[in-house]
Amino acid sequence: MAARIIDGKAFAANVREKVAGHVARLKADHDITPGLAVVLVGEDPASQVYVRNKGKQTVECGMQSFEHKLPDDTPEADLLALVQQLNADPAVHGILVQLPLPSHMNSDAVINAIDPAKDVDGFHISNVGLLGTGQKSMVPCTPLGCLMMLRDVHGSLSGMNAVVIGRSNIVGKPMAQLLLGESCTVTIAHSRTKDLASVVRGADIVVAAVGRPQMVPGDWIKPGATVIDVGINRIDAPEKGEGKTRLVGDVDYDSCAEVAGAITPVPGGVGPMTIACLLANTVTACCRANGLPEPEGLTA
Repeated sequence: MAARIIDGKAFAANVREKVAGHVARLKADHDITPGLAVVLVGEDPASQVYVRNKGKQTVECGMQSFEHKLPDDTPEADLLALVQQLNADPAVHGILVQLPLPSHMNSDAVINAIDPAKDVDGFHISNVGLLGTGQKSMVPCTPLGCLMMLRDVHGSLSGMNAVVIGRSNIVGKPMAQLLLGESCTVTIAHSRTKDLASVVRGADIVVAAVGRPQMVPGDWIKPGATVIDVGINRIDAPEKGEGKTRLVGDVDYDSCAEVAGAITPVPGGVGPMTIACLLANTVTACCRANGLPEPEGLTA
């Protein structure tokens, strides 16, 4: 019995379609256009590609895209001033400062300068606290995308055993909070967990977000479990030719797919959902700012 492959590209396209529909209604009924501001400091090539994709998809969904590119040596005070300017701009509903920032900047100070209501990355300390206490918040994009996929596979997640491998502030911790909110029994495991294999074997849902290539083998997976692989790791692929590489996740896809009930591939699984959920968060922020009903199916 082969696992159901969760197609992140198709799923993300569906989310973007819902976002575009909601944006069209906001324009038609209320003359409001959601706006997303993305700030990029420095020349990091991966960040540049990511920011370009964000801008492109923002515009494709009918939203306004505001891009701010600052040189590597920009003083932190100048970045903070820009954030304050965006906080005060009523045309901007979402603000995202692309990480990582240059080493002379304090990322926490910059993120916590963003108005929490416009913090579409969900990293502001207020949003972390709201999520942790089960209140309405901005939810980090990658965990939100994972949750949407899990709901799609299972409907209700109530009572399921979920193991999150990884304890980062960006994925592991917020993912655990979201699963608790869905009434799962949640274990956060990590590199120091004793007998990680047996912990994972008890899980109906496994979310791997540890950043180690193919760390989770198929014999750790309970038959029929759902495996969400957040990892994106580049490894050598000599079979493709000298110096070639390929992308793999944190789970060993081939062996896990033989046992799992459903699984996300890498690439093409969780990755495409991250920007789609960023757009969803921007629409949600816009609706909240204007006292309008939040878009259905696009929030946690």
